[in-house]
Amino acid sequence: MKAIVLLSIVGAFGALSSGCLTVALAPGADKVRLTSNAADVTACKAVGNVKRPQGINALDVEPSFRNQAVGLGGNTVFVTRHDLSGPLEGIAYQCP
Repeated sequence: MKAIVLLSIVGAFGALSSGCLTVALAPGADKVRLTSNAADVTACKAVGNVKRPQGINALDVEPSFRNQAVGLGGNTVFVTRHDLSGPLEGIAYQCP
């Protein structure tokens, strides 16, 4: 339940941010690692899906992914879909 509340707050903040506003990192989000290499998460446990919130600018994509991962109890995000503006979707993992 705690993770759902945190994700809702992070998602709402991300959806409302635009222009010069930026997504602030949640506590611990600075330690979350983003990867596109499947081998990096083979020993990890998937904890949930993350995705780019609608309307978020390209500079805030990575902080948003990191915040979502923390909300799910993860410390790594395996990016499964991206475009020129950055990650679009991924899976949060808890890695040793």
